[in-house]
Amino acid sequence: MRFTVFTPTYNRAHLLRNVFASLKAQSLQDFEWVVVDDGSTDDTVPLVEQWQKRPPFPIHLIKQKRGGKHRAHNIAVSQAQGELFTVLDSDDTIAGNALERLVFHWHSIPFQSRHLYSGVTCLCRDESTGAIVGTAFPRDVLDCRHYETETVYRVQGEKWGCHRTEVLRATPYPEVPGELFCPEGVVWNRIAKSYLVRHVNDVLRNYVPQRDSLSVCIRPVLMGSPSGARTYYREWLELDIPVEAKAARAVNYIRYSLHAGVSTKCAIEQSSAQGFTTAAAVPGWLYYRADLARYGSHSRIASMRVAA
Repeated sequence: MRFTVFTPTYNRAHLLRNVFASLKAQSLQDFEWVVVDDGSTDDTVPLVEQWQKRPPFPIHLIKQKRGGKHRAHNIAVSQAQGELFTVLDSDDTIAGNALERLVFHWHSIPFQSRHLYSGVTCLCRDESTGAIVGTAFPRDVLDCRHYETETVYRVQGEKWGCHRTEVLRATPYPEVPGELFCPEGVVWNRIAKSYLVRHVNDVLRNYVPQRDSLSVCIRPVLMGSPSGARTYYREWLELDIPVEAKAARAVNYIRYSLHAGVSTKCAIEQSSAQGFTTAAAVPGWLYYRADLARYGSHSRIASMRVAA
């Protein structure tokens, strides 16, 4: 099977119909759809079960207790049968030729070099305006490590694509007890230490941020899952990135270490870039205090819902 399309969802039955219609319209139908329901209390489960009765393609429904998108991702990857794996969120739709174009770009990588790559990344469009989300890549085909698009090429905004399932299987999300979120960049940066990604300027995903989407409420979500957040920023400091990028991430590393109950002294000692984290101690503490003033205590933030 060519693709596993994975959709994590939590109380998004009203949006899943759009995802389903988008998949039915695909020009390439060699895929399975894995839906992981993250403890929904709406009509998500009966809706997907209804589609399973007469499926236009294999549909697998996995139910888990409320655990967050990262746990759902780990489960889906462990059971995926596709060679390539893509995440299609419950508020997304894709162009009718999206999967076909991802395969085209994947096969455009010479076979003898393909083992050096984890996958393909493309552009998204704002469904309400039709404009590209963020910025395009500086070349129509750009081969580089994931983190270099932002830190070297200054590319911004939401992107989408696919990765080899075997690579994702070897790089699961860390699962911290009691936390419902882990930044996706933890996985992408870990993969980038060993693999390149082919970045292309095809616009294949339609992006519609919802009121409860992570792009809208990311700060309190990170506060509610501070161990995952500090891991994300700490591992940025291990990468070969420009000084200004490393300095900014050092500030957030201190910030979320404090939210996780880790002292500044311990955070500095646990960092691979102690010069940066020492310099970031005061601004990191100031951001931490500003977070508390704006959003309240960690215990209140931790109870907030995270949309899938």
